[in-house]
This record gives sequence, C-alpha cells and structure tokens, in this order.
Amino acid sequence: MNGSGGRPMAGDGIVAGKKFLITGVLTDASLAFNVARLAQEQGAEVVLTGAGRGLRLTERTARKLPEPADVLACDVTVPEEIDAVRADLEQRWGCLDGLLHAIGFAPQSCLGGNFLDAPWDDVATAVHISAYSLAGLTSPMAPLLAEAKGSVVGLTFDASVAWPFYDWMGVAKAAFESTARYLAKSLGPQGIRVNLISAGPIRTMAAKSISGFEQFEDAWAERAPLGWDITDSEAVARSTLALMSDWFGGTTGEIVHVDGGYHAIGA
Repeated sequence: MNGSGGRPMAGDGIVAGKKFLITGVLTDASLAFNVARLAQEQGAEVVLTGAGRGLRLTERTARKLPEPADVLACDVTVPEEIDAVRADLEQRWGCLDGLLHAIGFAPQSCLGGNFLDAPWDDVATAVHISAYSLAGLTSPMAPLLAEAKGSVVGLTFDASVAWPFYDWMGVAKAAFESTARYLAKSLGPQGIRVNLISAGPIRTMAAKSISGFEQFEDAWAERAPLGWDITDSEAVARSTLALMSDWFGGTTGEIVHVDGGYHAIGA
C-alpha cells in the first residue's frame, strides 16, 4: 500500500485526488507548510499563496515540498488578487476541495503589552488581515468549494481567554472564530464545511515575532496532560488535514483543540 520510505502513494491517502489551496506558507517551519507536505503525501494536489515581500520566500519554500507547488500572489487585503486566484483555480481545476486559512498579522503596536496604546489604524490592519480575510477569501471561492462539497479550515489560537502579550491579535482571533461560525451557517446549505483548529504554541516565524512568546513554552509543557513540544507541528498538520478530508463530513462550525489538552485544565 505504501511507496518507498513508508509514504502513501498518491492513490491511497485520505485526501487522494483532492485539490487544495493553502495559504500562510513562509518557511518550512510554518504550520501551513506541514499541512501542504502531508496533503501531498496523502495524495492531494496543492497550490500555495504568498503576498508582498514574502512571495519569493514562499516560492523558495514551495520547492521543499515532496512535489514543488505553484505559488499564486494573493494579498488578502486586495480583492483583485483574490479574484485572480479564483480565476486561476477555476481554469486549473474547476473546483476546490479544501481551503486552508493560515494567515495572521498585527503591527507591533498591537502586541507585547501595548493593548491600551495601539492606534485604531493598526488595530484595523490586524482585524482585516487576521479575521475579515477568512470571509474575504472564502466567499469568492464558494462556487468552487460548492462544486466539490469542500472544506474550509482556519488556524486559530484560543480566543476564549486573554493571553499575556497577545493583545489585539487575541481580539482579532476572537473575531476570526466568530467569522468561522457565521461562514459555517451561511455556506452549509451549499455543502461547504467551515472549521477551525485551535493549536498550541509552535515555534514559527510568526510566533517569534511576538514579544514574550517564550512564556507560553514552559507553561504549556507543564500543564498540558499530553505534554507539548513547541517544535513539533505534526499533530496540528494531521488534525487539520483530517478536517479537510471527507472523514469529518458532518462537522461544521467547530473548533478542534490540538494543544495537548491545555485548554481543558484550569490550574
């Protein structure tokens, strides 16, 4: 059943033959990179997106996948670029089985203990890119997703509590989680599922940019019943891909915690 090295052949994975659009790949440490890698190993075709100055970095990283993937320019604040991606996918595939939203950004003024001082323009940027973009990207792709009865999955960080240093990004994530529920309600009649993965902290480029992130590391390892390795994103990638597969065909509007059980423990 498996090919050389123990990897599933293209025809026998849980997403064999599916077509996925994956955002948020910057380096091979990105959570989205490992979802893309696993998707290919499980038989899917993937196209990545990149934006702005990070586009070339995404293109270089795409060559590290088991099968080099095409990268489309897509700044989620520019509707014309989203429309261009939709047009490409419509011509390329005619449908879309899955969309991974792994995009988040907040100016430094919105992080690191500056909650009371962050200006609205910077907060608006954080909310636009980190929350509204889930709807801004999903809505134009809906006809392609409906054609395949597809799945949208987004990556979040538990927004039910206030975290040290996370500040307005935490607010943006709360909006992101609410947006996912409203998308699930709106798109369900078309057979489109919308779910989120609430991941524990992983040492990615984005995480390193948050002042005080290291405080999460020790706390998570001590409190998570299953333990937690901040350098290992395999569990997150596997759970994300499961939601993008047909195995969760009756699940939408859900937030699945992949955090070692940390969220369930009070102290």
